[in-house]
Amino acid sequence: MRIIFRIALLFLLIPTIGYGEDKHHQYTFETTVGVEALSPELRELLSKEMIAIQNGMVSIIPAYSSGNWGEIAITAGNIERSYILKQSLTGSQVHELHLALPPSFIEKDQRFHYLAGMLEHVAKERKSELINFYFSEMTESCVGCHSVFATKKFPALSSKEKDEEHDH
Repeated sequence: MRIIFRIALLFLLIPTIGYGEDKHHQYTFETTVGVEALSPELRELLSKEMIAIQNGMVSIIPAYSSGNWGEIAITAGNIERSYILKQSLTGSQVHELHLALPPSFIEKDQRFHYLAGMLEHVAKERKSELINFYFSEMTESCVGCHSVFATKKFPALSSKEKDEEHDH
C-alpha cells in the first residue's frame, strides 16, 4: 500500500516541478525586455528624452485651453525632433539600441514622433479639433508603448494587471 501511495505522490509532484521551472524562465525573459535591456548610459539618455517629452506634453494642455496655437506648434515640433536615434549617440550606442530594442519599439517611437509632427502642422493651421485629436493620439501612443516596454516603471499598465482587473 505504501508503494502505491509513493508512486501516486510522485506522479503528482513531477508536474509541479516543471511548472516552477517554466515560471522562472518566463520571469527571466520579462526582466530583459524593453528598456531594462539597455546599458545604464543609454537608459539615462532615454530617460532624459522621456522627461523632456513629458514636460512638453504637460505644457500643451494650458496652451490648448488658452488658444496658444503657436506655443503648441513649437512644443510639438520640439517633441517631433527629439528622436533618441537622432541625438549625438556613438556608433556602438546606435548598434546597442537596434540589438536591445525590438523593431516594434522603433515603430512605436517613430509613430509617436510622426503624430507630434502632425500636431505641429495642425497647430500652425489653428485647427483646434485636430489639435485635440493628435494630442489624444500622442497620449494613447505613450500608453501603448509604456504598456509593452516600460511595465517595471508603470506596473499599472502591464497586461497581467489589466487581465486581473477584468476577472469576474
